[in-house]
Amino acid sequence: MPIRLDIVTAERVVFSDEVDIIIAPGKEGELGILPHHSPLMTTLNSGELIARKSGEEYSLAISGGFLEVQPDRVIILADSAERAEEIDIARAEEAKTRAKETLSTATSQTDMAQAEAALRRALARLEVADRRKKKKRI
Repeated sequence: MPIRLDIVTAERVVFSDEVDIIIAPGKEGELGILPHHSPLMTTLNSGELIARKSGEEYSLAISGGFLEVQPDRVIILADSAERAEEIDIARAEEAKTRAKETLSTATSQTDMAQAEAALRRALARLEVADRRKKKKRI
């Protein structure tokens, strides 16, 4: 019996389907969610979210947000989320370069925190895109 997964950002619904398992980048480490999981609410880190359904794997780059497990569904309210096939690698590389430059010249804690968050987001996008590219070669 699968569980409903809804991934939503401020702009759109990124993913909505029944899945067999969800692996998410929680603040305390990776979370594995199966159907009938105990209710919970937690924050998410930037990273890869994996959803599996009938042997097929969906990979998404998530950038922060919240995950809530309810009896019949999992809802993720993400700061940003992209499916692997939507990631523009060139744009992600540019964002990584900009974030590194900003980190090296940051003069305030706020600038430093924003640059670190941008770097984590870019690295997560590149990791997900790279993983998808490797799968296609196999």
